[in-house]
Amino acid sequence: MKQLPLHIDLFAIFIFLGTMQGYFLSFFFLSGQQRKIISNRILGLTILAFVLSLTEVLMGYTNYMGRIPWIVDFSEPLNFALGPLLFVYVYTQVYPRFDKHLWWHFVFFGFYAIYIAVFWHSQSLDLKYNGFITAFHPNQPELYRQATLGLPEDPFHIRRYVNHLTLVHFLLYAGLTLVLIRNAFAKAQLTFWAKTDPVLSWARKLAIQFSLVTIVFIIVKVSFKNDLGDHIIAAHVAFLIYGISFYVIRQSVFFQEKQSNLLLNGSTGKYQKSSLSVEKEQHALDKLKRLMSTEKPFLENTLSLPILAKKLAISTHHLSQIINDNLKQSFFEMLASYRIQEAQRILTDSTQQHLKIEEIAEQVGYNSKSAFNAAFKKITGQTPSQYRKQTLTSKTS
Repeated sequence: MKQLPLHIDLFAIFIFLGTMQGYFLSFFFLSGQQRKIISNRILGLTILAFVLSLTEVLMGYTNYMGRIPWIVDFSEPLNFALGPLLFVYVYTQVYPRFDKHLWWHFVFFGFYAIYIAVFWHSQSLDLKYNGFITAFHPNQPELYRQATLGLPEDPFHIRRYVNHLTLVHFLLYAGLTLVLIRNAFAKAQLTFWAKTDPVLSWARKLAIQFSLVTIVFIIVKVSFKNDLGDHIIAAHVAFLIYGISFYVIRQSVFFQEKQSNLLLNGSTGKYQKSSLSVEKEQHALDKLKRLMSTEKPFLENTLSLPILAKKLAISTHHLSQIINDNLKQSFFEMLASYRIQEAQRILTDSTQQHLKIEEIAEQVGYNSKSAFNAAFKKITGQTPSQYRKQTLTSKTS
């Protein structure tokens, strides 16, 4: 096999650094305390899928792939995992749970991964080297020795149209993700471009960036032959990874440690310039507690910070300040604590022992049993079934 000289330029360096940053980010989200949150694990897998694709593009662009042709197109099936992973990540951000029906989004990815493993990766190194040459150096001569195995490399002609299928997949999931986010904003009674909900704002930014990746993909595939322009797509994705890293650093608690002296003095840097007086804050806190105990809005599975703020006739910023300063919780932590308290009351009520766990979960505001079980165990250290059994045992003994 002819060994082409390594090709290193600014594009290669930029993509390489973005790839390394991506591997670090995926490890960060898939390890330690971060991995306990389902959306973090999905984000870690999403970034990992992107950087594996970047790795292959980088190896092809620098000609290193010609030295190890046995891994040519190793990341190609991930083309059909990127969109579903992003969609599922946004879903678990909007609804902090993973529902079983989400696995269906990965059916084509699974099929294509098996298809590639059987028909492509079983081929000879000569044929794979030809694949690399055709993609990145169409003017270079190929090796003409055929595969030694009898299997065809693409019996259903799927690989021939992989770029078209990838584009359709990207467009489909860019649309599905944007619709999901739009509906989440609507449920929170916010416009699509509202900035008051940080979770939805972050999800919106990612969805828009994925849409931009799709646009860049279209432009590159129209403008360049085969894979000659893939380094431009990779550079855009690397830029996106740098952006995620910057966002993570900005949100890091490490860089907020310097505010500890302010906390000791009774105020936080985040709310130092707040117009909410101590008297108004206490009045609003009393109003919040009264509302939660009498009307129990937390039983609504669509309750959000803006909706609750509207019920209390205060701004979302002030409500967030009241919850953080006085309850030492985030909005979602407070919501979970009220829901689990209500669930504990139902579980210990002898007149409601006929209710199933999923029925109780629905009653207290959860859309799935798994999300309810996770929240209940996080707060009480037991599953709802264990808590009910222990309570019944203590009552009869």
